[in-house]
Order: sequence, then C-alpha cells, then structure tokens
Amino acid sequence: MKPVWIVDDDRSIRWVFEKALGREGIAYNSFSSAQEALEALRSGSPQVLVSDIRMPGPSGLELLHTVKEKHPAVPVIVMTAYSDLESAVAAFQGGAYEYLPKPFDVDQAVDLIRRALDESQRDAAAAEPIAEAPEILGQAPAMQEVFRAVGRLSQSSATVLITGESGTGKELVARALHRHSARAARPFVAINAAAMPKDLLESELFGHERGAFTGAQQQRRGRFEQAEGGTLFLDEIGDMPAELQTRLLRVLSDGHFYRVGGHQQIKANVRVIAATHHNLENRVREGGFREDLYHRLNVIRIRLPSLSERREDVPLLAKHFLAHSAKQLGVEPKRLSDEALEHLSRLEFPGNVRQLENLCHWLTVMAPGQVVELGDLPAEFRDPAVAPAATDWLAALEQEAERRLARGETGILDALGRQFERTLIAKALARTGGRRIEAANLLGMGRNTITRKIQELGIEGDTKE
Repeated sequence: MKPVWIVDDDRSIRWVFEKALGREGIAYNSFSSAQEALEALRSGSPQVLVSDIRMPGPSGLELLHTVKEKHPAVPVIVMTAYSDLESAVAAFQGGAYEYLPKPFDVDQAVDLIRRALDESQRDAAAAEPIAEAPEILGQAPAMQEVFRAVGRLSQSSATVLITGESGTGKELVARALHRHSARAARPFVAINAAAMPKDLLESELFGHERGAFTGAQQQRRGRFEQAEGGTLFLDEIGDMPAELQTRLLRVLSDGHFYRVGGHQQIKANVRVIAATHHNLENRVREGGFREDLYHRLNVIRIRLPSLSERREDVPLLAKHFLAHSAKQLGVEPKRLSDEALEHLSRLEFPGNVRQLENLCHWLTVMAPGQVVELGDLPAEFRDPAVAPAATDWLAALEQEAERRLARGETGILDALGRQFERTLIAKALARTGGRRIEAANLLGMGRNTITRKIQELGIEGDTKE
C-alpha cells in the first residue's frame, strides 16, 4: 500500500501526525509545502493526502486540484481553521474527502485517515484492471458451450444471468464478457450482494449524499456511477434484500436512479451482469425473489458446469493452478504424478474449481518433492469418500434445524448463520495464523468484510493484516 502524505508548513503538526501514524503502523511521507508535494507527484502518488490549506507558495486548494486532476481516486483530507468557512466550502467543491478543523483531536484524525484508506483500497479493488484477470480454462464440451456464448455476446450489451454452483468461476465469466465487449475500455465493477448488510449495500450500489444518514460525512458515488459506460457485476444476486430488488428493478426498467438521500435523478449507462448459485425459479416461487426482476435479469443465461461435470479439465486446471501458485511464491512449479491426477479426477470437489485451486496452493507450499504423489495429498483428499463426507455436516444441520423447529424457536436462520460464519472464519484464521487477508482469500471474501465479521461475531484471538 502507498504511504499517506502529510503536507503542512507547521513542523509541530507534521510531528504529531508522524508519531500518531507511526504508532498505528501506517506508512507516511511528510512535506513542508505544497510545492514539495507537487514535485513528488511527478514520480508517484499517495494512498491518502492530508494537507493544510494556507501555506507559503501554492495553497492546499491548488494541491487538491492537481491531485484530483491526476489521481482522482486519491482521498484528500484538508485541514483548516474553525472560522475558515469559505476554504472548507471550496475544499469540498474541489473534491475533498473530508476536512479536519484545527486544533484537532489526534485519535479523531487517525480514525479519519483510516476510513479514507479503507475507502481508497475498496474503490481500487472494485475497479481493478481487467487485463490482470486470468483467462478461463476448459476443454470439456460443457465449457466449450460457455466459450461460444461469450463469443456470441461480444457485440452485445444485453443483460446476462450467470448461474452455477459456488466456486465454478462465475466472476471470471463476467469479466470475460466485459473484456470481449465494446465496453472493455470502461470500468468493470463487482459487488457481492450477500457480503454486506442491507443498509450498506444500498449505499454501495447507488451512492449517498452528505448527511443522508449517520456517518455520511461526504457525498459518495455508488457502484452504478463508478461503472459508468462499463459493466456492473452483481454477484450472489439471489441473496439481495427485497427492498433493494425493487430499486434495482427500477434502474433496469428506466435506466435512472437516485443516490441515498438525493433528489437529483442520475442516468445509468451500465451493462448489468448478475450471478447466483441459487435456483432463482425456486426463489421466485417461494417469494424470496421478485418475478419481474428475475425476467429483467434473465435476458440471456449462461450456466457454468460443476467440476464433477467436467472431470477431463482437472489435469489442465491443476497444472495451471500449480504454475500460478509457484509464480506467486517465487518457486519452481510442482507436478502431479499420473496416479495423483487420476485420483483427483475421480473426486467430486463440492467446492468446484475454487477448491481445486486452494488444493494446488497447499501442495505448492506443503508437498515435499517436485512431483506430487498420491500420498502427498492432504488426508481429506486421499480418502475417496471426500464427496460423501461433505454431506455429513448437512445431515447434522438438518437434525439441528428439526430440533429447533420442534421446540418452536424463531430466528433460526440468523442464529445458525452466525454460528456457521463464526466457525468458518475462526478455522480460516487458525489455518493462517491470524492473518486476516489470507483467511479472507481462503474463504472468498473481502478484507473489509472479514474484519467487520470478526468484530460482529466476537471472534477471539490475535489477528493481523
């Protein structure tokens, strides 16, 4: 992550920030004038900029203007005196993230910088370059059908619904649809509808105006605006709350929306690609998903096969994942023996391609030799009963649900869901030695999401980045 830049001609202010950021382990660079920072911009940029407004030479507002012109995604926090209302207004009009009145509370300042860092990293992750995404691999007939569908859709901006089990690669297909479309030069923005609370999800999708709710200290563009001219990928659309389904339907129907707390109608020039592992037809019949939204999304459907439906692709995928893991770790790629490959090709892989990828990463780190033999596989993969074992916990879950229903309990989904999330996150943290980012990667969730879940679920133990 890039450093935070502190720009102030007052040495004591710089010293306070340096000590506070140093204690928090946040990298920083200090500048005594806007001119110094402008010169540094020629060779780099900050993750977050904190600048005084009134300094000798170029002002903080001039620095703000230059940064926003060259690096629009960088959050800029401006510092100003209590009575300097005009400067504060000018700062916000120039695109400032927030302003910090002097004198300020150091803890409040650090908290504000942390929020700006989270915002910067979240937006960068949402619009990461498409060229970095790996191509989809597959020789099985079912995957060739998927490739043909992507090819046929290359000249279309039609809404697409991608279905398939978890771990089959739905986001990769969405990225491929974008990459091979006329919108390829514009942003690809992804959001997981199941990964955040309803209130936060609404703001993430549509943005909000300053003051729209507690904590909304500045205007924020939502994912629809960030994806302008490009593609918005709505993952796990089947888990979207009912209220947001209504708002999404309106956008798909007339192409307009409002920010949360806003009164200005905004036009959305965005292609929507949605994905789900749910059977949406069943969700519609059960009343969990709007039928009219289902038909709006289901213009063109692409179904991804499970890995058990494309067993002939296991050797190809395993070779690719072993090479990818080796490149990440800076080691020589390992190779699966014929016996190990044949064995893996017979397994069910309930986690599909993602499970195979995680296995290959484990083998790159843990297997003793360059050739991976059957005996080098983890115990749960050496046992040919891997797939049936995956149903044991489901049977236990069914029994627990029956017991609770028989007792007349309510709120069962929330209670069991919290226990399920707590168990998975705790086990992933134990596997990674408390490292949140690695645990999040194993679970397929974002860094901010796992941090929030750790706090919400009260998971004990030391964790670190």
